[in-house]
Amino acid sequence: MAEEQNHARLLSELLRAAGSATIHNHWSDTVFVWLRRALGLRLELMVLLIAEVVALSYYRALRDGTGDPLTREVAARILADEERHVPFHCDQLRGAFPGAKGKLVAGAWRILLLGALAAVTIDHGKALGALGVTRLAFAAGVLGRFEQVVVEVHDGRTCLVATRPFTRRARPRGLL
Repeated sequence: MAEEQNHARLLSELLRAAGSATIHNHWSDTVFVWLRRALGLRLELMVLLIAEVVALSYYRALRDGTGDPLTREVAARILADEERHVPFHCDQLRGAFPGAKGKLVAGAWRILLLGALAAVTIDHGKALGALGVTRLAFAAGVLGRFEQVVVEVHDGRTCLVATRPFTRRARPRGLL
C-alpha cells in the first residue's frame, strides 16, 4: 500500500508540474475500497490484482504514448513497480481455489475485471486515444494479460506478465 500511495504522490506532483488540479475523490475509488474490504484477504488480493493488471497496460500506454520526458519517467517508475506486484499477488493466490470452486471463482473474478475495465475505458478513453491507444486495443491487452494471470494462478505456475507494446488495431478473439 505504501508503494501505491507513492504512486499517487508522484502523479499528484506530475499534475501540479503541469498546472493541473487533482481530484479528491471519485466513485471508482469508493467501489474499489469497498470491494477490497468486503469479503476478506483473498478477495482483497483478487481486487488488487485486477487493479495491477489494468495498471500494467495503462502506465505502459502513458509511458510509450507521451512526448513529455517527466511523464514518461513517472509512468516508467510506476510500471516497474506494478510489474513486481503482479507476481507477488499471484503467489499469494496460487492454490487458494482448487477444482470446481476455482473455476467458479475465476468466472466471478473475470466479471469483476470486466466492470473495472469498463470503468477505465469509459473514464479514460479520451486520454488513451491521445496516447495512441484505442479503447479496444487497451481492453484487448488487459483481457489477454488477465487471462494469463487467471490460468497461472489456477494452474500453480509463476506469473510473469510481460508488458508488450500495444498493436494499433487490436481485436480480441471472439469479439467483433
